[in-house]
Amino acid sequence: MKKHNGMRPQDIVVLLKIVSIHNQQWRNIDIANALQVSPSEVSEALNRCRIAGLIDSKKRSVHINSFKEFLIYGLKYVFPVEPGAVVKGIPTAHSASPINEHIASGGDVYVWPYAKGTQRGQSIEPLYKTLPAIIQEDKLFYELLAIIDTIRVGRARELKIAIEELEKRLEYA
Repeated sequence: MKKHNGMRPQDIVVLLKIVSIHNQQWRNIDIANALQVSPSEVSEALNRCRIAGLIDSKKRSVHINSFKEFLIYGLKYVFPVEPGAVVKGIPTAHSASPINEHIASGGDVYVWPYAKGTQRGQSIEPLYKTLPAIIQEDKLFYELLAIIDTIRVGRARELKIAIEELEKRLEYA
């Protein structure tokens, strides 16, 4: 049996990608290509998630309730983030859909640093370095990432909205 050396940020990204493709058939190579990571990284991520109880023993089906519980109550402690310098990038957290549809952020804009980004704001380090380059291809995946960034960095009101939006999207996963 493999030893569990703790979760890594890409583990969460892999599970979110699986959730975003719903019940479509997928292979590790499909997830790897979509995330621009190696197939071995996907395999290791799935193994860590299996040991943590976030995916079934065949590593095909995400345990939605356990995953949701981890995202809501554990994510901000395991992968904390502090807003950084103002940079050009891609909106995230409450600055991106669906959270920005509920909250007027005023002057607080959070972005993933990205040279091809469209907005300036305080930088939030994405869970995985390839995310800013790949999110355009999957709207649900981007929304899930923005929601969990809100959970990582949000205040009470933003957090409540993020949890509601997360539950809506995971309900049919």
